[in-house]
Amino acid sequence: MGSELLRIAEGFSIVAEGLRGLAKAEGGSKTAEKAQKVQPSATEKAQKQDAAQEQPATLEGIRALMAQKTQEGKSKEIRELLQKYGAAKLSAVKPEDYPALMQEAQVL
Repeated sequence: MGSELLRIAEGFSIVAEGLRGLAKAEGGSKTAEKAQKVQPSATEKAQKQDAAQEQPATLEGIRALMAQKTQEGKSKEIRELLQKYGAAKLSAVKPEDYPALMQEAQVL
């Protein structure tokens, strides 16, 4: 049970990092209407993917992309990808690995 709780806590940590990245990427200015949206349309998803691909391989850009992928239900894949780079969380990934990590995260 303890290991399951740790796994859940790690998942929350990943989501929190992603949300911080989104907040920084959007400049913290979000309308109430956007905050209340539950399911984005296919067009919005495509726009988000295009925006994610255009973002430079920075910690904030990767964090935003991973937050998007987490919202799409790919938390497990994100966790496995971070482990591939020898990190339990995004902030532990080496900066020289950012471009490769971002490319791999985009194809999830």
